[in-house]
Amino acid sequence: MIERITSGGPWEDTFGYSRAVLAGDLALVAGCTATVDGQVVHVGDPFEQARTAFQIALWSLERLGLGRDDVVRTRMYITDVAHSADVGRAHELLFGEVRPVSTILVVAGLLDPRMLVEVEVEAYRGDA
Repeated sequence: MIERITSGGPWEDTFGYSRAVLAGDLALVAGCTATVDGQVVHVGDPFEQARTAFQIALWSLERLGLGRDDVVRTRMYITDVAHSADVGRAHELLFGEVRPVSTILVVAGLLDPRMLVEVEVEAYRGDA
């Protein structure tokens, strides 16, 4: 069985995607940015943008019945290598005890130039 959720984000309907999908025991969360109520927040602050984006991803997982401890992979896309320490600090704050596998990539840009970071999260709900 597959369960899909939306968050009401401005691009979900326009581009035809779900915020998160639960397929069996695997939950996949689409790229999350620091976009709240259709507005980019924490402009110029990579730490707060990353923290906000991860909180949106975790909120999505909670709606599917999973939590932070179920996270097995994270990906962070940043627009400037200089942001890596701040984004990494936000990741450690939220996932330091969970220690999922993780990737950080420097990209040419994101959909809105005020966005400094986009994150993806994968979680697994299996037998302990």
